Amino acid sequence: MPSLKDLKNRIGSVKNTRKITKAMQMVAAAKLRRAQEAAEAARPYADRMAAVMAGLTENAKGSDTAPRLLSGTGSDRKHLLVVMTAERGLAGGFNSSIVKLARQHADRLRGEGKEVTILTVGKKGREQLRRDYGKQIVSHVDLSDVKRVGYANARQIADEVLERFESGEYDVATIFYNRFESVIRQVPTARQVIPAEMPEGVEEGGASSLYDYEPGENAILAELLPRSVATQIFAALLENSASEQGARMSAMDNATRNAGDMIDRLTTEYNRSRQAAITKELIEIISGAEAL
Repeated sequence: MPSLKDLKNRIGSVKNTRKITKAMQMVAAAKLRRAQEAAEAARPYADRMAAVMAGLTENAKGSDTAPRLLSGTGSDRKHLLVVMTAERGLAGGFNSSIVKLARQHADRLRGEGKEVTILTVGKKGREQLRRDYGKQIVSHVDLSDVKRVGYANARQIADEVLERFESGEYDVATIFYNRFESVIRQVPTARQVIPAEMPEGVEEGGASSLYDYEPGENAILAELLPRSVATQIFAALLENSASEQGARMSAMDNATRNAGDMIDRLTTEYNRSRQAAITKELIEIISGAEAL
């Protein structure tokens, strides 16, 4: 049974921990507001880009001169998985849920006899994947020095993805991230970006009926497809940023509540032990007086 001094030190330690988790919760709440606004502001642009691409895709898919980013290499044997996680932990299951989805996807592809390579964005994803897929990780993008994600960061990732595609390292590229729904709900999402694949819910043909394109649709696709890849990666990074802060806020709130419950439990144990020690001391004093 722990001594009174040990219990008192433990209570003090848990109180200090509660102060830290409470502060982290407040910081995450402040960052969440900015990140959520950025993610929601990017969605209309990303959706409109998808709508324009849907119209161009409808007419260019049957063309022999369609860009490879749209039509693909003619094979799906080699896959690149772009796994985007956080640089820091203490965010509940945020990182683990993305890695779990990527692992399931990789296992399914390998079970079909296909080659899998991985590009990680964020330290936590690389740490978890390195144990089982260390040989498959071909590159890592470090964003630890980035305080606020910008389009330049997405363009850096997109340039590397496109460069590896042009060099023939893979046939299909898929990005993995968490889509922000609410503070307590982040949805692990996989989206194929190469070859171009239109998201569900986009009405094909809508863009073609509204615009005339010069000099031609294939030429415009060659210019827009790389931008579309960068845009989708940028939108995923913003969704990830908001999801990370929401998950961290929820995790720190739970940690603060658990610390409070532990303090109450330890305080009760401390009071009982203290009362038992006082009672024992009184009994010893009374017994000694009776002996005299």
